[in-house]
Amino acid sequence: MSSESNLNLKNSGGVGTKGKELKIEKFKIPHTYVIIAGMIILSFIGTYIIPAGVYERVKDVNSGRMIIAPETFTYVANTPVKFFSFTEHNLFTVLIRGLQATSGIVFFTFLVCGFFNMIQKTGAIDSGIAKVAYLFRNKGMLLIPVVMFVFSIGGVAIGMNTEAIAFVPLGVLLARALGFDAMVGMAMVALGAGVGFIGGFINPFTVGVAHSIAGLPIYSGMGFRVAVYIVLYVATVLYIMRYARKVKENPFSSVVFDLEVKQKAMSNTSTNNQEIPDLTLRQKGVLLVMLVGFITLTYGVLKHGWGTEQLISIFMFMGIASSFVAGISPTNSANNFLDGARGVVFGALAVGLARGILVVLEDGQIIDTILFYLSSKISSLPGVISALLMYCVQIITNLFIPSGSGQAATTMPIMAPLGDMIGVSRQTVVLAFQYGDGFTNYINPTAGGLMSYLAISQISYEKWVKWVAPLMGIWLSIGAAAIVIAYFIGY
Repeated sequence: MSSESNLNLKNSGGVGTKGKELKIEKFKIPHTYVIIAGMIILSFIGTYIIPAGVYERVKDVNSGRMIIAPETFTYVANTPVKFFSFTEHNLFTVLIRGLQATSGIVFFTFLVCGFFNMIQKTGAIDSGIAKVAYLFRNKGMLLIPVVMFVFSIGGVAIGMNTEAIAFVPLGVLLARALGFDAMVGMAMVALGAGVGFIGGFINPFTVGVAHSIAGLPIYSGMGFRVAVYIVLYVATVLYIMRYARKVKENPFSSVVFDLEVKQKAMSNTSTNNQEIPDLTLRQKGVLLVMLVGFITLTYGVLKHGWGTEQLISIFMFMGIASSFVAGISPTNSANNFLDGARGVVFGALAVGLARGILVVLEDGQIIDTILFYLSSKISSLPGVISALLMYCVQIITNLFIPSGSGQAATTMPIMAPLGDMIGVSRQTVVLAFQYGDGFTNYINPTAGGLMSYLAISQISYEKWVKWVAPLMGIWLSIGAAAIVIAYFIGY
């Protein structure tokens, strides 16, 4: 059954469907902005309750990074964030400062979506994906593990995370053409890269930095990490495939069904072979432009470590060149760009708003205090319980320091010697950091990458949380089990 015929079933939902919608409405998760604003307010209150404190930072000779000197924590005079002020930063300037701090990823979201919409308006992508969907009409499920594996290797090898955002529009279009939904399309890309990043046995930004700071040989203990990566990959693939199968059989089960209805009304794409026209010469030219662009993008990321600036430039080239090849006028091209950027305003602003949480905590100087308190509690407990508590501390710390290398530089100088004192090996300490840092990046609103994924796929944060929560429980359980096993085998 095609995605079009599935979506047309909405009119036959009857009383049962209405009742289901009413039942869900009772337990509706608050709006994304409400959730983030609530966290900002809690952080604001925390600056008045939690004593301010700081660690001194010194340069690590192994990694070259500024790290915490673990014995230097001192309490300082409280600097609570003001509710309002005419002359100083206050609660009402948080959004502006959050947007300033995340301007790179915010503009990346706007520009990539704008330029991608220029490409999509040529019709070449829809026609090409429709043909691919027809070829895989009876085995579309096979594409899920394949696509996820490709992106997971990027996560393993180069710590791919935000770089994969550029591929989300294609993933969403492909998923829809195969009869799935935007959630499947985004998850294939985001969680594919995520599994690789989390389980990244050679991830230079997490494992590499943590090993260097902990004084361990870089990428040592790889065998155990590879085994956990495989478990994570299989569990994630099965989770997404199970959901995709439900959506394929019954589109009402889609968490983003309203989004799919809206998009279907705006699109004429069909997977029915009788309705798929042959690609025109101009459309073939557009696909060639895209092929060249994505090959260049991939090479640049892998070989030269390209960041958002270079990625945007490649999308700019693809958008302008595609419009030219397709014969679209400059005025229409500009309007297509604006339409694409306009569609992600909600999500892009959420990135800056979420960063406001960190702005408040930094202004109040309470991040180091929280870390000091948590680490001191671990030292009083022995054995495997301490190892698990280290894992929990890293999970909590990730809310305040979503950068993997930043979290390593902040926590490893404390956790590594603490592990020596209580009998937890440094490899296990690094493992606790690796998984504690990684998992919650895919539910943490302060993680700019996640909010950009959601913005580009137009999935609200509250719907994402509803969908990903069970998987998050699976991931966290796998991480805990891995740490317990590592402790008992003397890893």
